[in-house]
Amino acid sequence: MNDLILGLAADYGVPLLFIVTFLSCLALPVPSSLLMLASGGFAAAGDLSLTAVTAAAFCGAVLGDNTGYWVARRLGARMDRWLMAKPKRAALRSKSAQFMDRWGGSAVFFSRWLVSPLGPHINYVSGLARFHWPRFALWSMSGELVWVALYVGLGYVFADNMTAIASISGNLSGFLAAGVVATGLGLWLVKSSKARARRRADDTAPNVADENPRQA
Repeated sequence: MNDLILGLAADYGVPLLFIVTFLSCLALPVPSSLLMLASGGFAAAGDLSLTAVTAAAFCGAVLGDNTGYWVARRLGARMDRWLMAKPKRAALRSKSAQFMDRWGGSAVFFSRWLVSPLGPHINYVSGLARFHWPRFALWSMSGELVWVALYVGLGYVFADNMTAIASISGNLSGFLAAGVVATGLGLWLVKSSKARARRRADDTAPNVADENPRQA
């Protein structure tokens, strides 16, 4: 698989990178991170322009983010039904909604690069929730700039060890996403537990008015 990606990057370069980063932001299973690493490596070797690689990846990612947002915003309930139709999509949609509820607009920024598996679903959730679009677009561009700079930069600096870097970055991204989800669920469970405890306390508390009726 890695050899295939390297070959495609060498043959099709910048246009392929634009298309793949665009599709990845629509939750399609394409190796965008590995392709950015490979393109950064070819830029280091002088086979591709570093400026063109960075611009293509950034523009494709931002366009993909905004396409996902507007598709979800326009289709509304139909998009939500599509997301909930498969257990894996439903789980990611629910986790993304929880992430948005907790972090607001900054969730868009962090899901571009820190917890990137949630990114495409954050796009859809933002559209479904009719999140303010200029604010979404600004957070999206800021996060994608970090994502592209990180992966293209790693490929450029570690051109001789792209496969190892790809493996490490992929595992780290998945680990961070799992950690964020686990933290969010843990906080939700704690909050729910405290709410149930308060309700039980209210239900079992003695009714002072009944015990000490006012004298006529």
